[in-house]
Amino acid sequence: MLIIVGVLLVAVLGGWWFYSSSKPAPGNKTANTTTPNVANAVKTPGIPANAPLGANPPNQSGSPTATVKLEEFADFQCGSCAAAHPAMNEIKSMYGSRIHFIFRNFPLEIPAHDKSYDAAVAAEAAGMQNKFWDMQNLLFTNQQAWTKDPNFKQTWKEYAQRIGLDVSKWENDMAGIVAKGRVDEDIKRGKGLNVNATPTLYINGNAVDVSQMKVESLKQLIDAELNKKPLGAKVASDAMATE
Repeated sequence: MLIIVGVLLVAVLGGWWFYSSSKPAPGNKTANTTTPNVANAVKTPGIPANAPLGANPPNQSGSPTATVKLEEFADFQCGSCAAAHPAMNEIKSMYGSRIHFIFRNFPLEIPAHDKSYDAAVAAEAAGMQNKFWDMQNLLFTNQQAWTKDPNFKQTWKEYAQRIGLDVSKWENDMAGIVAKGRVDEDIKRGKGLNVNATPTLYINGNAVDVSQMKVESLKQLIDAELNKKPLGAKVASDAMATE
């Protein structure tokens, strides 16, 4: 009889311990294992969490707080990059602060692009006088002319004069480590993302096919992102629906 009572006592105590250990901790009564993990869900798809940051601050336009982020990796001697340049300019103008646009230097290490690294440095040196976009525009718009010019650096100097740079400072900055360091940081980021061709464009972390780097195609992709319900709002809406 004593043995039976002992067994029952152990069973009761065991059940009480299991019930107590399975209860949510105080202050966490609303915990629900089916609630989406917001921190993980908002991670940018396609962008490794440990990817190098690139030049900081980046060459950017629009609003850093915009819900749609475009990040382009381009080479100043890349014909496809020059062809996409007008569309990218139009998109930036069209959406303004509704998007966050970042340009990354990614000069390809191939013989045919022997001037692309120096061109990126020239643009970064112009950026040190707040004229990055002006120099970037001239380099892409006149790509074929300076690419074939044996005196291309003199041509770039004329561009610097045209956009109102302090040319002596610009030349010194081109020879310095800061402008080159920014280009190198962008290259590291591109390699960290496995970028191997230009132009490469990401919209909210999703790679965009080069065939879609046209105004109408980009508009469709951007509008789709703008029209997405914010994750926080969706979670709140789902929670209300279950109450």
